[in-house]
Amino acid sequence: MITLTALFKRPEDTAAFDEHYNNVHAPLMKKVPGLQKMEVTKFTKMLTPANALISEQPYLQCTMYFESMDTFKAAMATDENKAAGKDLMSFAGPLVSMYIGSAEDISL
Repeated sequence: MITLTALFKRPEDTAAFDEHYNNVHAPLMKKVPGLQKMEVTKFTKMLTPANALISEQPYLQCTMYFESMDTFKAAMATDENKAAGKDLMSFAGPLVSMYIGSAEDISL
């Protein structure tokens, strides 16, 4: 499973950010072909002190899941993803860092 993770710094106006994210951006992302799942975490407390890796508590994280790297690459090339990316930069460009990874389930 390939993941695309967006990690957001705390915006100045959290209400306006949440409104746009929930009512404009997330619906645009849901249209991206090949996207299997979106998982959003809103952070409430940072347990470790700030350090060189992360200087402040993040505000929100969204992890998006794709079946394979081929599926991910195809999804990134779609008009739907381009629209979502344009929207992301318009409202959260300086707040977001993006990461590509691979996920695996670890049985307990």
